[in-house]
Amino acid sequence: MDKKKILIVEDDQMICSMYKTKFEADGFACLVANDGPAGLETAKKEKPNLIMLDVMLPQLDGFSILKDLKADSKTKGIPVIMLTNLGTDEDKKKGETLGAADYWVKASLTPAEISKKIKEHLK
Repeated sequence: MDKKKILIVEDDQMICSMYKTKFEADGFACLVANDGPAGLETAKKEKPNLIMLDVMLPQLDGFSILKDLKADSKTKGIPVIMLTNLGTDEDKKKGETLGAADYWVKASLTPAEISKKIKEHLK
């Protein structure tokens, strides 16, 4: 069976490599993009099984990327999980309205907890 592909769109290198290491240890294949346009391009080209998307990104924010992915027939079926430090109800609501599969606040979850939740989403 092919490994499930996860695209991590995150501009913080340290956070990015932390999740990548954890996910790969858990048997996932990881793609990484460090800004909005690269995230969008990688998602459309690679069609990952799941996208972890930060909100605060250079050039194009996570909400704009989410909107674009959900408007494209080739990528609209990919579950997108917003992973951010913006934990306000308003931001969560915006994510849900735009079609995010879930909305997690970085500070309240460890990489292990996030990996576990991702496995649930990919069942």
